[in-house]
Amino acid sequence: MPKVAVAFAALSLIAATPKLDRDTAAWWATTGQLSNDAMQGRDTGSPAYERAARLVADKVRAAGLKPAGENGSWFQRVPMHEIRVTHATFSVGKRALVFLHDLTISPAPGMPTRIDAPLAYGGYCGAGSLGNVRGKIVICHGTRRKGLPDAADREAAVRAAGAAGILTIADPGFTVEPPRWPYAYARTVTLATEPRKGDRFLKMTLNADSLSKLLAGSRRKASALIAAGSAGRPLPSFAIPNRLRAALTLSERDISSPNVLAYLPGSEPKLADQVIVLSAHLDGYGYGEPVRGDRLYNGTLDDAAYVALLIRLAERRHGQPFRRPILFAAFAGEEKGLLGSRWYVAHPTVPLSRTAADINLDQLRPIFPLKLLTVHGLEDTTLGDDARAVANSLGIQVQVDPEPERNLIRRTDHWPFMQTGVPATNFVFGFRPGTRSEQIYRQWYRTGYHKPKDDLKQPMDFKAAADFNRFFYKLVERVADQPKAPAWKPGSPLKPRK
Repeated sequence: MPKVAVAFAALSLIAATPKLDRDTAAWWATTGQLSNDAMQGRDTGSPAYERAARLVADKVRAAGLKPAGENGSWFQRVPMHEIRVTHATFSVGKRALVFLHDLTISPAPGMPTRIDAPLAYGGYCGAGSLGNVRGKIVICHGTRRKGLPDAADREAAVRAAGAAGILTIADPGFTVEPPRWPYAYARTVTLATEPRKGDRFLKMTLNADSLSKLLAGSRRKASALIAAGSAGRPLPSFAIPNRLRAALTLSERDISSPNVLAYLPGSEPKLADQVIVLSAHLDGYGYGEPVRGDRLYNGTLDDAAYVALLIRLAERRHGQPFRRPILFAAFAGEEKGLLGSRWYVAHPTVPLSRTAADINLDQLRPIFPLKLLTVHGLEDTTLGDDARAVANSLGIQVQVDPEPERNLIRRTDHWPFMQTGVPATNFVFGFRPGTRSEQIYRQWYRTGYHKPKDDLKQPMDFKAAADFNRFFYKLVERVADQPKAPAWKPGSPLKPRK
């Protein structure tokens, strides 16, 4: 899209938003440039992502930062491999199933493209509870309750029993992050350096509302099984007098997208080896399965707005250094498995021995007042103490993750840093149970998360956004300028053991 058109789109966005303070308006204008329809959702491996990366590089260059990518550039190319289902038909008996609505599949190297296999229901699919399921597709209730088989346990048990594949019911009882249908697409992206071993075992996910289509003729009531599984009550195992048939068309290709890396040198030579990484992910979902006619997944809050906040911090500094150096990182491929950050920690342009911390921005939803902030690693590193001090100074309380079963701490780009021993943190807008804020948050995860509604037209709480932005500015200043570098706390279960 021509620069004039991008600028016009940004001006139109500002005109359509409420009166904002200057800093918030500048942040939101950059958010608009990164997530308007012209950016096509910034999908990994797409020309639109490349345009977004160049825009980020142009903005941090103008803000006075220095390139920190490969060969003196702003970019670090991340090589990837993609397997995608381009067409699929599924049926059970004479019933057609709607791909991406009734079920989806995780494509893998070597998987069969023709499926004709009997079905069995395995309850929670614990080891030793399945009976004779050899050669069958086993339906398992995908519970996340403690004391019941988790995803790895289920898959291991079904594989060990000689089944052809697993069809996991997306558990509607997991209300803290309910299943979302349709899926955008069926696509697996890995780092190109990862081994691609052939695997004929099928891994699929089933919409709970579609279970009745598979159980026809079994004399079992799908609604009763879903209710029992959602509540964690005992479930039976039984054969199903139906076969699952499918025809799949797969495509494979090598792709790549760049991390965007920029550097702000520090002012204290003795702190030059204590670099603070500030990160957010630039990629989104791009185009996918339409939801109410909209097939563009813009990814405004996930995570264009927080790449924009990194840019805004750089603009506010105008090249003025903190005491410690800062590495600004806009990572690629987060939505495909933290690929950009994983690649970076394996191939750092600033040695990890010189990296003191990572402060990551993701999972932030400024759609209700900011009174409470979940801080990942709050009690594990001194970054938690810093976050608490800054938040409290602004009238914001902090908490550890109240929903650890969602595993959010491992689902964003600070996690690869923590795995290598670098103190790191990330933040989530918190709420008190039963409040209006909780209702707004839950609704967003039902209808906005990884959906076309995460766009520039969604309802925003701009005061909450400004409050978080102010928290971030102050936190970076504190961490970058205080006498001691961030450190792990003794006994942290997250600190890697050597």
